Amino acid sequence: MNNGSDYDFIIIGSGAGGGTLAYHLAPSGKKILLLERGPFVPREKENWNSLEVNARGRYNTKELWRNADGTELHPHTNYYVGGNTKFYGAALFRLREEDFGEIKHYGGLSPAWPISYGELEPYYAEAERLYHVHGETGEDPTEPHRSAAFPYPAISHEPRIQQLSDDFARLGLTPFHTPLGVMLDERNRQNSPCIRCSTCDGYPCLVNAKADAHICCVVPALKHPNVTLLTEAKVTRLETDGSGREVTGVEVERNGQKESYSGKIVVLSAGAINSAALLLRSANDKHPNGLANGSDVVGRHYMGHVNSVLMALSKCPNPTVFQKTLSVNDFYHRSPDWEFPMGHISFVGKLDGDTLKAGAPKVAPKWTLDLMGKHSLDFWLTSEDLPDPNNRVMINRDGEIVLQYKPNNEEGHKRLIKKLERLMQQQTKCSVHGHECHEGLVARNLFLGQRIPLAGVAHQNGTIRFGDDPKTSALDRNCKAHELDNLYVVDASFFCSSGAVNPALTIIANAMRVGDHLLERMGAERSDEKVMAAVV
Repeated sequence: MNNGSDYDFIIIGSGAGGGTLAYHLAPSGKKILLLERGPFVPREKENWNSLEVNARGRYNTKELWRNADGTELHPHTNYYVGGNTKFYGAALFRLREEDFGEIKHYGGLSPAWPISYGELEPYYAEAERLYHVHGETGEDPTEPHRSAAFPYPAISHEPRIQQLSDDFARLGLTPFHTPLGVMLDERNRQNSPCIRCSTCDGYPCLVNAKADAHICCVVPALKHPNVTLLTEAKVTRLETDGSGREVTGVEVERNGQKESYSGKIVVLSAGAINSAALLLRSANDKHPNGLANGSDVVGRHYMGHVNSVLMALSKCPNPTVFQKTLSVNDFYHRSPDWEFPMGHISFVGKLDGDTLKAGAPKVAPKWTLDLMGKHSLDFWLTSEDLPDPNNRVMINRDGEIVLQYKPNNEEGHKRLIKKLERLMQQQTKCSVHGHECHEGLVARNLFLGQRIPLAGVAHQNGTIRFGDDPKTSALDRNCKAHELDNLYVVDASFFCSSGAVNPALTIIANAMRVGDHLLERMGAERSDEKVMAAVV
């Protein structure tokens, strides 16, 4: 069934890439169809219930994937309007300027990108304005060049986090305020949309005060009459013309029916895993290895970072409500005692007993987990993993996603953990227990060990890499498929390397960059009046 053939743009996915692109293109007046496989996140009291969200996985997809040996994999991912930004922690970092060049790691080389930081910088600035990013310019020792200061002031530390920041500074580090995308006005708390709660990181925002793609982009985009959103519309296949050079049909399953849509430009933004899977499923006689996959890189070079969530337990309770305000990048590039990159230290949202129970042994008493949650500082550590062609997304003969991944570049992450452990042993700000207040660093049980497991795909990237050589990349520098004239990709699939910070802001900025290219290609422009009308 053909349901429409007169769209200028069809965008598949409404998250950081697709939602932002829809917003960017909407004021042009071009006819846009935004396809989202999921519904809107329901606004309900369970949005802020850690038992429902973390232990019971209320909003996780029920879809099953497989790992390399065929074992069932339950991915920690969400299919809703706004994509995974509905549940992200809203830490919105720019990649470091050095991340765009080749970097030597202990475990190998991180490749250079085909574009420079300078080409993306204006879009980073625009992305920070659109997504309400709070921060303090000049604090981060690895901060890249900025054309403008942060658009919103840094979010203040609560007393326990401020103590930790002071101690880190005393030890010679340069701690800084984490750049966060929330709609918080600390000077006018009574009228602030954000209430600074403990259920932000990993939760949908019940009061719509998190700067996610749904609130910041999809809602204002839909104020334009030329933009149409279809929810619960799962794209199953892309069809091409006889030459294989143009996508002519977007096949959709919706309400139990098969539908087909077509447009002048098709943009894929379903997440690095699902986007690669869709191209592989769309193989035809002109693209026998999968759409846009003459280079055989589609699905390969999967990256998701080397991540750990670690709890530093102390004798004194940690009463912090919103602890995700502090970061440390002193070991991002190197340290005096090691010449290779280690990574980034920051925080997750405050853990509680219900969250810990989700991964703890069944015999673990709930009161013990509650006590641990009340006495912990909860760190998030990220190190760069390197692109490996054998780390890949595949499709089995039943059409299921298979995710094959072997961790790499782990030595830097191990050293980063040791750095944090030594730092916590030197804390002296506790007036009762001094430096003995911290019992040490232990792995968070939620993931049955120190590492975030294969199912933790929040930072997925790299599976449809961009580059100047069609033999080694699937996309060109404008994120257009080398082998197709009207297919683009704007999720994190295009990444050549992962860096060691959250990928969301780079996805957003790149979607804006590609959006400008598309407007130029279509002979259109954004009307300032239309932009303002959409946000009022």
